[in-house]
Amino acid sequence: MLATLRKWRAIFSIYFQDGLAYRASGLIWIMTDVTTAVTMPLVWVAASKGGDIRGFGTSDFVLYYLCMLLLSSFVTSHIMWELAMEIKEGQFSTALLRPISFYQVSFFRNLSWRIIRLFLFAPFFAVLLFLYRSYMGEATLYLGWEFWAALLLGHLVSFTFVMMMSMLALYTQEVMSIFELYYIPMIFLSGQLFPVALLPEWARGLAKLFPFYYTTGAPTEILIGRVTGQALYVTLGAQALWVVVSYFAAQALWRKGLRHYTGVGM
Repeated sequence: MLATLRKWRAIFSIYFQDGLAYRASGLIWIMTDVTTAVTMPLVWVAASKGGDIRGFGTSDFVLYYLCMLLLSSFVTSHIMWELAMEIKEGQFSTALLRPISFYQVSFFRNLSWRIIRLFLFAPFFAVLLFLYRSYMGEATLYLGWEFWAALLLGHLVSFTFVMMMSMLALYTQEVMSIFELYYIPMIFLSGQLFPVALLPEWARGLAKLFPFYYTTGAPTEILIGRVTGQALYVTLGAQALWVVVSYFAAQALWRKGLRHYTGVGM
């Protein structure tokens, strides 16, 4: 166990330093995300005209988007792009020779970057809080253990799901179009574009059948107090279920995919 922990620490340290070396790129990506946090609250504030829309008032919209942007910096994983490219170019062969599983390496590689991104985003978040201070009203947040569990599970749902998609690169050289399609339901059903609570009832039910809501939407709604009581524990259970399903699906694709892998880029 101690040897495994040392390996995890070494992998995390290596990729953490690698992420710091490319922090300028990270800042550029963060600035594109900030655009949503700057514009979307203003859109909904104008639409509500000082009233409520499905229980969301002016301060609720601002709080929602600020919290969503902050949490997505840690929760949302995009590692499938790098992994698919490494598989296509044959660099994946090196990973097969390491004395630690590819899945574990990918997890700590992703985790290191999400933590760096969270710290890089902190100054932008402070500026946004200052700009929207007049809209915040008497905003309150729920920081009980259920929120922290939902945050961790949201990260795991996102990671395990994109890892499952990454395994498709073992079967075909061109998976980038599949990854592009992934973002269409992800943006609409995860709550990143607008709160899932604003959708029609049938669409809300549909959103909760897929994993996207359980990445960023669920922890955000728990944080701002939109999910409480029994629904909170149902949400946590659904998150845990998607982690298990995505993990075992990725393992099944991995085992069969290794038979197809040919190291094309070598």
